[in-house]
Amino acid sequence: MKPINIVLHEPQIPQNTGNIARTCAATGAALHIIEPMGFAIDDAKLKRAGLDYWHALDITYYRDLDDFYAKNPEARQNCWYFSTKARHRYTDIPYPAVSYIMFGKETAGLPEELLCANPDNCVRIPMRDGLRSLNLSNSVAIAVYEILRQQDFADLRTAGELHRLSWD
Repeated sequence: MKPINIVLHEPQIPQNTGNIARTCAATGAALHIIEPMGFAIDDAKLKRAGLDYWHALDITYYRDLDDFYAKNPEARQNCWYFSTKARHRYTDIPYPAVSYIMFGKETAGLPEELLCANPDNCVRIPMRDGLRSLNLSNSVAIAVYEILRQQDFADLRTAGELHRLSWD
């Protein structure tokens, strides 16, 4: 089981899902996709956005939300629902060692009944008033890196090297 599990509920735009797949590959997060999707998994735009990282991806598909929870019962306790309708900020949560972060489809977000059933686990990324939302793939990256920051970027390379200069 991966420490970070990104859950996309009915994603609609292949480029967003491809970008999220690349974030998963780069960070070691697992990707869970709940159908239906607004595109075919062999969509060229999806593959192009994920570049050549598909081999490094841990991805699972589910026919619906019930299928997801049946196969991931721990997600009922450790899932954080990202929504512009949430009252809590994503930075105020001490994420557990194994976390699920769920995002809704680009046009409508997560179903309101799901949010109402889990009000204490609904979180938002603050933004200016009067705007709808951030791009889905950007929101996922923000959330993933907050969890990684809280885990002190465990298992990630945290320093780079210049080829022509030295940091010393």
